[in-house]
Amino acid sequence: MIEVILREDVTSLGKAGALVRVKPGYARNFLLPKGLAYEATEGNKKRIAAETRSRKAHADAEKAQAEELATILSAVNMQLTAKAGEGDRLFGSITSQDIAEALEARGHTVDRRKIELEHPIKELGEHHVPIRLHAEVIPSITVTVVPE
Repeated sequence: MIEVILREDVTSLGKAGALVRVKPGYARNFLLPKGLAYEATEGNKKRIAAETRSRKAHADAEKAQAEELATILSAVNMQLTAKAGEGDRLFGSITSQDIAEALEARGHTVDRRKIELEHPIKELGEHHVPIRLHAEVIPSITVTVVPE
């Protein structure tokens, strides 16, 4: 068994920056050639520590930016219009793309894939829609659907 330091997350082995013991063949034939790990020398341990600090600083900056946008978005109340029939049912539906475009029109750029709509909105009324800006930051906006 030899020790290697993981550069990236490897399924069933460990997270980036972890010091793990693996069989020499696995390290020599898979981890090292693909750039997934370094040999566990003193110089490489220092390099991985620096990369880990850099990665953490970048993640903290992303989270702070997401929290800033979350405070703005949590106050957003959007009103969308759609054609509706009997029983407050929409003829079409309001999708995450429609919500993203409405947010864009208000000056808030949000990727439609971050809007967590379980299923398209098909009824009139008020709906709370969560938006996953970061793994730990999930604000909710209020979308009110009214008839045209």
